[in-house]
Amino acid sequence: MYPAPFQYYRPDSLQEAIRLLTKFGDEAKVLAGGQTLLPMLKMRLGDMSHLIDIGRLPGLSHIEQKGDTIHIGALATHADIAASDVAKTIPLLSDCGGGIADKQVRNRGTIGGGLSVADPSGDWPTGLHTLDTTVVCVGPAGERKVAIADFIIDSYTADLQDGELVTEVQIKVPPANSGGAYLAFKRAAPAYPTSTAAVQLTMDGDICKDIRMALGASASKAVVCEEAENALRGQALTRENLEKAAALIVAASEPPADARGSEAFKRAMLLSIVIEAAERALARSKGEEIKGGHRYA
Repeated sequence: MYPAPFQYYRPDSLQEAIRLLTKFGDEAKVLAGGQTLLPMLKMRLGDMSHLIDIGRLPGLSHIEQKGDTIHIGALATHADIAASDVAKTIPLLSDCGGGIADKQVRNRGTIGGGLSVADPSGDWPTGLHTLDTTVVCVGPAGERKVAIADFIIDSYTADLQDGELVTEVQIKVPPANSGGAYLAFKRAAPAYPTSTAAVQLTMDGDICKDIRMALGASASKAVVCEEAENALRGQALTRENLEKAAALIVAASEPPADARGSEAFKRAMLLSIVIEAAERALARSKGEEIKGGHRYA
């Protein structure tokens, strides 16, 4: 199937893109990498009259660290993020960006697009929930910064006001003795994940000083559970303690039964991968070089 007819625009500045988006409103869609939008258009999901291509806008592809904050431009691709120096500082970013779909998608898809779509099966919305992440949006009223937990409102619903675009993602560098990991279970590399888990932690010797956990593809947005995290703070991360915390966060999830598996199967998989992600994160906090990698059916 082919998309319905539309007018195509390729603005040469951010302000021009905002002007076009403001002018056409709900009749317009924004194209960045196109790895989510184009398949949807081919299926006639979300037809529009105007397509605004921002993929070549200057100044939005940077990946750099300034002080204690990492700045990633909205047009930075998954592959570029995974291969960057900042991913060496925060391995979870390499896990996330380097495991999305296949090489073609990783070289075209962007972090800004992945967040703006707010797909509950998307990798960035889940992975970034475990980091101190701020999403920078720019629109007719100027710049606005939104915490990741507030930016993803619901399934396919992000906190983007009229005429706004995501321009940057800002991530605070975790403190010393920190480690993180992102892990997905998929039928195959190009497929959407069946279940995902992200863990970011900070250790004080053998004791967990702080931890954040998130599950993806398990509800209308990333699943977090303060009770599960509190069960591990101030505790040794033994297998028994991890299993108890995993049970708590999985109990808070609502994995839908679909072609990717039954609810019971997904809950069992979530229990397994959140524990594995925590164990990888723990090893990395100790300075071990643990390569990321997803599970495949």
